[in-house]
Amino acid sequence: MKNTKKIISLVLAICMLASLAISASAANTVDASGGTGTSSVTLSSTADGSIGGDPAATKMSVVVPTVLPVAVGTDGTVSTATDAKIINNSFGAVKVANISIEAAQGWSLAAFGDKASLAHEKVNSNKFGFSISLGNGAAQITDGKNASKQTLLTDAIEGCYMSGAGDTSANTVAISYNAIVTPVSEAVTNTAIASVLFIIAWDAV
Repeated sequence: MKNTKKIISLVLAICMLASLAISASAANTVDASGGTGTSSVTLSSTADGSIGGDPAATKMSVVVPTVLPVAVGTDGTVSTATDAKIINNSFGAVKVANISIEAAQGWSLAAFGDKASLAHEKVNSNKFGFSISLGNGAAQITDGKNASKQTLLTDAIEGCYMSGAGDTSANTVAISYNAIVTPVSEAVTNTAIASVLFIIAWDAV
């Protein structure tokens, strides 16, 4: 009886090991000259890229700027960063699928245009217009319809697409942006006036 239990345990252990192993040892037999054998190619996506590893999809890793600084001069002239960019460190291609902007508390969105359009606004009215473009894509601008939050881009357009990290010539897109701001009566430093939200998605079929 004891021997029977040992044999059963051994058989079960062998079956378990066999179920965990992936091998190319199984074979078709070609038994005549000119005969054919077919091998199926199977794919498994795993966390570490090993056969039999834990199942996992391709990891997304995209770097978006934490700050888009704006400086306004005493005459209303605005300067912005010239090195802002989005970098795709993922293996797969990605796209910017949506861009929205939300004004910070105490600030309001206005239509972007010439700074002269704010000439009749009161000092410290805390209004600003915003423009943003990615790569060679068209500029997306705020309008006067919603003072608190606006969607600037609803779908990917030219300039929104990035290759996987393997192609360093195309896995980055530059961010060009501009603003107009109402006058302030006192100096401000690094005051948050809005948040820009980028939605990143796989560039999938």
